[in-house]
Amino acid sequence: MEIQLDGKRVEVPEGSSLGDLLPGWDWHCSVAVIRPRVEEDVAESAEIRLTTTAGDLVVEMSDPAVASRLLQPEIAGRLHLHWQDRYAAAFGPFKSDIHPAREPWHYERGDVILGCGGYAPSRSYLIFARIRHVADHGASRGGGVIGRVVTGRGVIDRFGEGDQITGVERVLQRADRSHAVITHDATFPLEDGMRIISYLEVAVQGFSKEQIDTTTARSVEHFLLSVQDGRFKVNRSSSTYITDTRLVPTVVPMELQRSRLEGTVTLRTSGKSSGAVYIYTQGVSPSPVHTVVGRVVHGIDLARFAGEGDILAIRAEPERFDLIGLAVDEAKEVASSRGISLTANVAGGDRIVVGQSPETTLEVLAAGEVRVDTEPPERVIAISLDDEAAPRSVRIFREATGLKHHAIGKMPLIFIFEDVYLFKPKIEKSVGIIPENTPTGEVPAFILAMTNDSRRGVGMVGVRTTSNSEFGPTSEPLTGTNIIGKVLDTEKLAGLREGSTVYVREVK
Repeated sequence: MEIQLDGKRVEVPEGSSLGDLLPGWDWHCSVAVIRPRVEEDVAESAEIRLTTTAGDLVVEMSDPAVASRLLQPEIAGRLHLHWQDRYAAAFGPFKSDIHPAREPWHYERGDVILGCGGYAPSRSYLIFARIRHVADHGASRGGGVIGRVVTGRGVIDRFGEGDQITGVERVLQRADRSHAVITHDATFPLEDGMRIISYLEVAVQGFSKEQIDTTTARSVEHFLLSVQDGRFKVNRSSSTYITDTRLVPTVVPMELQRSRLEGTVTLRTSGKSSGAVYIYTQGVSPSPVHTVVGRVVHGIDLARFAGEGDILAIRAEPERFDLIGLAVDEAKEVASSRGISLTANVAGGDRIVVGQSPETTLEVLAAGEVRVDTEPPERVIAISLDDEAAPRSVRIFREATGLKHHAIGKMPLIFIFEDVYLFKPKIEKSVGIIPENTPTGEVPAFILAMTNDSRRGVGMVGVRTTSNSEFGPTSEPLTGTNIIGKVLDTEKLAGLREGSTVYVREVK
């Protein structure tokens, strides 16, 4: 059987399943299975998707008959970049039945033209207009415009030597679910002609191999953090988008407001869903509370058919550059592998990176260098946090210390008295710390706790080196104490000093 897997043709034996096609796949992640459609079921869609080595394009065709001809494998397989200039880029050649008018025509950016070389239809080309211009492209009367690029116009500008169109397919409508299945069942049987989409790939805003624009560096960093585990969890699904809300709420700056075309990736910048990642499966107008951070260059149909609860594999280009939490020697290896020069404030291979400058991936890659602040291992204390028992308090703690964004967090140590260590992370006054997971009996030693709203010392974090049944780790009554976790590196507490910054690493 012949299967198309993520744009590549693969031959598999009869009776094969998804598990055979994707050995070693994480089956928590769903994949899209699109069955071949019989001719009478094919609706004449106005849009086709062109998969290219520079990214995906969606073209709205003016003539469905022309779209059907372009969908033929013998044409799609011959569409290599043949020539380009500042005005247009042409793919081919291939044979067509056009009749050249031998006259110039006015073209607009995004026009898709069927033309030919030397007025010979046997040497026809698919031509993409990069800018408004007047030219004779060997097209039929009327200019030969067969469609317009509606998604991915930036790809037109990136076409270069060696690029080719690797696939042409009709864009499925979201409602057309009779031919599409989202599944994470490894035993799902394959059929000849099926198309499998296993992952999403996103090109982030501002990044290219030729140039890096840091205008969107902070919002892009939040996106890269959201997907650094390689997963997109569909918390909500609508007719126009899917969204991952795992890092809600997070303050995200508005850096780029644009139309949200199919494949656009945005972050919500305000409201209850601030920090949520949106992937658009249908174009909508710009929004003052959505900042653009990237575009899907592969796998939009996976997003189109995914539903609430689905987990999708996702890749981002570039990967996040974050050295915090690594030993200096490890950080040097990572930086070197990405062509970045590294300078540490103090030499020492076993010291732990607790900060980096520049802070964001795009800024580091644009500069080509990074400076890191380090601390000796004895200054970094391992802790565990109890999400199940105190989800709200733990979320506040991670946000205040920086553990939400990096592998190492920090907070000031303000007081040591006998067996009590008190810390004061910076928590906004508007953040409510409601009573949660308050103890009712003896509190064991080395339990980590936060003072709740019932006491004046709200937001204080503390730990005791001995057990106590009267007062919690922050020296408040048990009713004013939210238990959030425990200290694992207990022996390191003795080396702490008042007024110092304490660094913590969460162990899960």
